[in-house]
Amino acid sequence: MTSTVSLVERHPTLDAGSIVSSLVPPPQFVDARFDNYIPNPEFPSQEEARHILEEFAAKNTSVIKQGKLFGRAKKVEEVPPGVYLDGGFGVGKTHLLAAAWNTASGKKYFGTFLQYTSLVGALGYVKAVEALKGASLICIDEFELDDPGDTMMMTRMLGELVAGGTRIAATSNTPPAALGEGRFAAADFLREIQALASNFRTLRIDGTDYRQRTAEGVSLVLSDAEFAKAVETKVAGGATVSVDSFDSLLQHLATVHPSVYVRLLEGLDVIALENVHIILNQTDALRLVAFIDRVYDAQIPIIATGTPLSEVFGGDMIHGGYRKKYLRCVSRLIALTNS
Repeated sequence: MTSTVSLVERHPTLDAGSIVSSLVPPPQFVDARFDNYIPNPEFPSQEEARHILEEFAAKNTSVIKQGKLFGRAKKVEEVPPGVYLDGGFGVGKTHLLAAAWNTASGKKYFGTFLQYTSLVGALGYVKAVEALKGASLICIDEFELDDPGDTMMMTRMLGELVAGGTRIAATSNTPPAALGEGRFAAADFLREIQALASNFRTLRIDGTDYRQRTAEGVSLVLSDAEFAKAVETKVAGGATVSVDSFDSLLQHLATVHPSVYVRLLEGLDVIALENVHIILNQTDALRLVAFIDRVYDAQIPIIATGTPLSEVFGGDMIHGGYRKKYLRCVSRLIALTNS
């Protein structure tokens, strides 16, 4: 019989080499292909996006000399070096992005925006660019521009990579011309956003969030007795279950670099959280979002007591500048607690 473990007793360290090697699609998308993406006929934009992105991915065997990404050098050809998939939550954007990665040949990378910024934090800007240079394709899932410093860094890095022939495929829940809109008014920042937008072909994907199609619109909550029984049953069945209080998890996440949150999950089958409550500190909330992203990638179900996890973002968080990030997390929490 497998015993329970605790997330807060795990202390992974930052290893730049492992960050680079981890730039591959999440496990559930290892076999993602364009031919096993099933578009919903009620939303023609899904089939259109699949067709266009498949053509884009097929061209990644050749290097495109495009000049600088941000329009400061003359372009050799009219084809944009990037494709940008914009759409709601759970409409298949990541599947299509992973399919593009699986189709492309040569050196290629796939990661979230946080993974790339963490790579720069671990290696330094120059070495991070050097590590990525020469790739035929770089895929960025959930491109985020919540922080102007990260935005400037990422736009500069992508510009250098595209100048060397790398193509970019990215997803977000916000069209590139609107990235950062409503949060930062600095002229330089907005100028970079517009320059970035002009170098992507934007594809809109409509649809219904598949993560909520078969689940209620709220995270499942267990009573204390149901929680104890669920843990006991799963352990008896051979599962490795982490059991922690919600407060202790939040405190522990503050001590671990987000780029290695994935290592907290090694060997886990189930995450059990006790006494979940509303979060009022935005820093804690954003760490939880980053953690849940990794949990979702690993497809580890969550059982919990207390406040529904889909309702933990308190105050005006859900309506503020990080709204899309929190809504994505809510979508994933509903799926993970109902799995």
